[in-house]
Amino acid sequence: MMAVGFCGCCGAWRESQCVLGSFFTCLLVIFAAEVTTGVFAFIGKDVAIRHVQTMYEEAYHDYLKGRGRGNGTLITFHSAFQCCGKESPEPVQPTCPQELAGHKSCIDEIESIISVKLQLIGIVGIGIAGLTIFGMIFSMVLCCAIRNSRDVI
Repeated sequence: MMAVGFCGCCGAWRESQCVLGSFFTCLLVIFAAEVTTGVFAFIGKDVAIRHVQTMYEEAYHDYLKGRGRGNGTLITFHSAFQCCGKESPEPVQPTCPQELAGHKSCIDEIESIISVKLQLIGIVGIGIAGLTIFGMIFSMVLCCAIRNSRDVI
């Protein structure tokens, strides 16, 4: 990103159509990558949620079978999502956060938190894409202005 920004600054400073055109092309590729990533994230949201829920259920069942296996994983899940257990917290109570008031199912918490975080990431991505479009417009306007000023001379 620094190299692309430097390319744009040098193109504007030197009034070079070639460098500004390269800057525009780089911004266009970055914009296409942002859009592609956003589409894949939107399509794969349910798969990501199911994958994390499956990881939690495997750690949950390992803990219940072996009393201790998967202990660190459950503690991490419980503290990160501020939840405890699936239907009832009793089987995994030793791994639950002490400050947790009431019972929250981890399966439901995983789904709600990931949905909210992906939504926030999407909003930030839209903002960055807007700035990228803004940069592309200004690079083309500057490139055209340079071409028109050279035609006059």
